[in-house]
Amino acid sequence: MPADLSAATGGRRTPVVIRLLVLATFVVILNETIMINAIPRLMVDLHVTERTAQWVSTAFMLTMAAIIPVTGWFLQRVTTRRAYTIAMSVFLAGTALAAVSPSFPLLLAGRIVQAGGTAVMMPLLMTTLMTVVAERDRGRVMGNVTLAISVAPAMGPVISGLVLQIASWRWLFALMLPIAGAVTIFGLRRLDNIDEPQDGDIDWVSVVFAALGFGGLVYGLSRFGSGSVVEPIVIVVAGLLAITTFVLRQLYLQRHGTPLLDLRILLAGSYTKALVLMSVAFMAMLGSMILLPLYLQNLRHLSPLQTGLLVMPGGMAMGVLGPTIGRIYDRFGGRLLVIPGTIAITAALTGFTQITLHTPYWQLLALHILLSLALAAAFTPVFTLGLGALPAHLYSHGSSMLGTLQQVAAAFGTALVVTIMTARSTTLTNHGTDPLIAHLDGMRLAFAVSAALSLIVIVMAILLPNRSTSPDDSEVVATSADTLPEPEVATLVAD
Repeated sequence: MPADLSAATGGRRTPVVIRLLVLATFVVILNETIMINAIPRLMVDLHVTERTAQWVSTAFMLTMAAIIPVTGWFLQRVTTRRAYTIAMSVFLAGTALAAVSPSFPLLLAGRIVQAGGTAVMMPLLMTTLMTVVAERDRGRVMGNVTLAISVAPAMGPVISGLVLQIASWRWLFALMLPIAGAVTIFGLRRLDNIDEPQDGDIDWVSVVFAALGFGGLVYGLSRFGSGSVVEPIVIVVAGLLAITTFVLRQLYLQRHGTPLLDLRILLAGSYTKALVLMSVAFMAMLGSMILLPLYLQNLRHLSPLQTGLLVMPGGMAMGVLGPTIGRIYDRFGGRLLVIPGTIAITAALTGFTQITLHTPYWQLLALHILLSLALAAAFTPVFTLGLGALPAHLYSHGSSMLGTLQQVAAAFGTALVVTIMTARSTTLTNHGTDPLIAHLDGMRLAFAVSAALSLIVIVMAILLPNRSTSPDDSEVVATSADTLPEPEVATLVAD
């Protein structure tokens, strides 16, 4: 590590490299949710169906799921500046293409290119943070990261709603372009490299299976609730088979080459527990993020802008509280935050099971803020505990795995609640229940399932340690992986 960065880790200030990466990550994540309100406009302007228009969000998610598994290998092979330059340049190119797209296929291509840049930024930020920030300060700095990754998605629908009131959907990209460009230029002027790149060839077989596996799994899950269940089940099974092949390939390459995603990270117990907690929490969170807007717009007849304004305070509160939660973690450890936070997640989701057609908006706002604050109390310490349990040379792979499973968990959570809601409301309607009441009952059941899932989060929170495993212990865990017997079946995908 360069001397100036080593010095930065010893102080109490957030290193400049982290501030720059947080700013860039905020910009690219803001873009992820900014198209939510634009679907009706796209249908009219580009003459496409609603199902087709939804691909501007679906394709973004699929690309993220396909690319993030590669970032662990990628970030070890390039310098910080080069990774930042590539990520932001790709994002800018996609934004420019989307802004001037005369047809839907070109708009879709622009969104896919944007997602390619976005997929690199979050693992880059997490890997850099764990490398340059001293352990005693990681909670505080991770709290600032929470501000970026929680406030940005909450602001996306609100900003897009405001822009679409007065301008075309193209302005969603046109306004983003100079902001992202300025952030890129400013970052390149101040950004320093934090580590030396390593040599190693990429295994293209692993790339293909990762893309087919994780991309196919996310796509198949996103198809539930849109018609017959046969097609999504087939796609999900095919995705799982590809992921199984990918895993076996990595086990082989850990002995005879360079794995694309180093699975030795799973040997660190605290990291694996944190991974399970984060995945299940994301499933519950994304499920609620889908259900609440559906309830507000379809049953309470709020506009998309009004819906965005109602849910924005929760995201803002989550971000604002992030740094404070980080400082509490640095001082007292994770259990004081994670255990009450996970219990509050269950309490908030349970509260949503009691909604009616006349529930006061202040109650909905209070429940959403409680859920957001509870997620903030859990996410910041869990990110820090999980990645802190790994040795430094596995940070990029740990960040990559976290990002990948977040995408899969988001897709699974969405598919789960939509399928449950649809099945329940259809059954009740067929038995003569009023469609409005049936829809509401389906939402309640879906919230109940999310609340039940969150009980797993509480169990994982209790099992997590109060502090990260020491670097020496992590190194022992990582080294012990080299002595594990190689699974014979891994040789089936060796060549």
